[in-house]
Amino acid sequence: MIRTATLDRNQKPTEEQIKQIREAAKRDIVFDEDSPELTPAMEKAFRLAAKNRNTQRKINIS
Repeated sequence: MIRTATLDRNQKPTEEQIKQIREAAKRDIVFDEDSPELTPAMEKAFRLAAKNRNTQRKINIS
């Protein structure tokens, strides 16, 4: 299960949110056919795509 929370810049997470994050960090990652483990080549492509996206964001913000 995925939980998403949106925080404002000045908003601090609640104690309950911090507890949930710490509990989730203790769990093992479970891969399945919808979310398979990435191969090294896929990880490299993902990192490159994220880097390019972040570069574009910096350009668009300026």
